Amino acid sequence: MEVQIAVAKVNKYAVSESGDSLEVVERPNGGISVVLADGQSSGRGAKAVSLMVVRKVIGLLAEGVRDGAAARAASDALFTEKQGKVSCTLNIASIDLLTNTIVLTRNNPAPMAICRDGSVDLIAAESASLGTARDTRPNVSEFDIEPGILVVIYSDGLVHAGSRRGMKLEVDTIIQSMFEEEDPSPQAIADELLAHAVNLDESRPADDISVVAIKVTARSGDHARRMTVRLPIE
Repeated sequence: MEVQIAVAKVNKYAVSESGDSLEVVERPNGGISVVLADGQSSGRGAKAVSLMVVRKVIGLLAEGVRDGAAARAASDALFTEKQGKVSCTLNIASIDLLTNTIVLTRNNPAPMAICRDGSVDLIAAESASLGTARDTRPNVSEFDIEPGILVVIYSDGLVHAGSRRGMKLEVDTIIQSMFEEEDPSPQAIADELLAHAVNLDESRPADDISVVAIKVTARSGDHARRMTVRLPIE
């Protein structure tokens, strides 16, 4: 098996800096974690908050701290730094080779999508953002690594797309329709969801939007690990 990770993200319209921050870190006991944070509001202030949260989390994960504990520590740090006046959402998606499981940690009112055996489910259990209270606990899901599993996490800019026009983006419906026609790559899924959101906002995104798609597939090719990044520059 192998794990493929794809990201698609865009800034809020007319804002030069995204309030979403994303990092990938290798786990000390084997595996990899993707950390996505979305700072309150948008622009430079939101970016500073999300970077602070992401750096706190990846530092703890790199030391072997469990995902849930890392999320709680980041929340307490943000609460202390900003005196409970600033919030930040957080998603951690981990491929943990020590336990051979996928661990999904969420402090984000926006749900996340899981696709198994052609069926797409949204995990939408109540979940509070970081930073507004002490000892804020994340929502944690864990399941075995199996071929064909797809996980999609995203910032709330995706689910709010189209709200100015009274429209709503149905994440599960879009993913389901893609699987009915083909076996899409993680990049195709992330790109399609982002394209739908931007279209609903009439090409002027009302918020920063980040989409991460993670898929477990049959292994092909050699044993090398690879990562590709595309960063458009104005």
